[in-house]
Amino acid sequence: MQQKVAVTTTFAGRPRYLFELSFLGLRPTLTSLHNGRMSLDTIIHASLSRPARPITALVLMGGGARTAYQVGVLRALASILKPQSKTPNFFPFQVLVGTSAGAINAACLAGYATYGLQAFERLTQFWSELRSSGVYRLNVSSWTRFNKYLMAWSLSRHAQANGAILDSQPLFDTLREAVSLPGVEEALRTHTIEALAVTASSYSSGVHWTFCHTAQDEPFRAWARPGRRAGFQAITVDHLMASSAIPFLFPSTPLRVGGRQEYFGDGSMRQVSPLSPAMHLGAQKVFIVGVGQPERSGFGGHAADQPARAPTLGSIAGHAMASVFHDTLQADVEQTHRVTQTLGKLPRDAASALPYRSVDVMAIQPTQSLDAIAQAHIRELPAATRNALGALGILRGGGGTLASYLLFEPGFVQALIAMGENDAHARKSELLAFFADS
Repeated sequence: MQQKVAVTTTFAGRPRYLFELSFLGLRPTLTSLHNGRMSLDTIIHASLSRPARPITALVLMGGGARTAYQVGVLRALASILKPQSKTPNFFPFQVLVGTSAGAINAACLAGYATYGLQAFERLTQFWSELRSSGVYRLNVSSWTRFNKYLMAWSLSRHAQANGAILDSQPLFDTLREAVSLPGVEEALRTHTIEALAVTASSYSSGVHWTFCHTAQDEPFRAWARPGRRAGFQAITVDHLMASSAIPFLFPSTPLRVGGRQEYFGDGSMRQVSPLSPAMHLGAQKVFIVGVGQPERSGFGGHAADQPARAPTLGSIAGHAMASVFHDTLQADVEQTHRVTQTLGKLPRDAASALPYRSVDVMAIQPTQSLDAIAQAHIRELPAATRNALGALGILRGGGGTLASYLLFEPGFVQALIAMGENDAHARKSELLAFFADS
């Protein structure tokens, strides 16, 4: 007689997942799935490909200059783990997944992974030397800079011709020098890491792609979900440019997928399941560093005792940018915890016979407002950029949000690195417990 066990998990008071486990041959089948991001199908798919060793994944979210915060968290992590490391070149992550500027951080770390924990110090050095001039430039005629209307007209013409306000060629040149692609290959060849994955969003097809770079003999399988695809190819600077092409600000980048060329923009767009690539690449543990904004104290960003005001153009621009980088991280983390807990509640005999495994997840995000810090450092923006954005009226009233993505300057970067270090050290005991068996 065939026995079935129906397992459900509830979100916001409503059942979202339902699957049946058939114990005639012990073959799991997904019977229905509604409105979920991190699906049971993903967990099952990832569990069926058992890696040769335990895999800990690092997932770095996107956010332009805001991702300097990740540098501080990782630098603190290295100092916390160093006394515990038992090998000279110990590197705590086997899979690195990055989005937008988080993809740049992931690629930099992958290139120096064979240096062990020293890789995090090298990443810190990269950010300490970075300047806005090494990321973008503003191509406007010098004679327009003295009149905000001429400046706005010149920017409009440049945007229409290039699909973006800024020129990102300096970033391409910077990444060619900073990211060690041979180092990535060496890390993969020696199995210091198992995979580097970078996400980007196709303007051509609307599909959110994860590009995975693995050793040639790795048995990972590509995956396809509604609106999401995975492709296995060597990561290049073009992939990093595509992943970090902030819409409206940086131009798109062409990449070849499925035998044809498509144009890609920032990987934060349409990123509905940031943990999925790590799961598909075999992670049993996932450590995530986001750069989302802490929840504001009042409706619309106003203090509870202050009257709400009509939004300025700067507020709207900042809100639109925050929507592009809308952080689905917390929802995905919570959903993964709940699904994993549900699997843990299966009868012991059934759980031991099935090929499922639990996934341990830890996330760190800023504890202070990055917008407020950016507002305090807004004068550090290059004069031409500051004048241009000021001419468009988007640095007034909430302009700190937009500026926070473009402030690749020492004051802002060091403030975020310091915050990241403090936030990580405040959770030292959790970090030690999470990485205890690495």
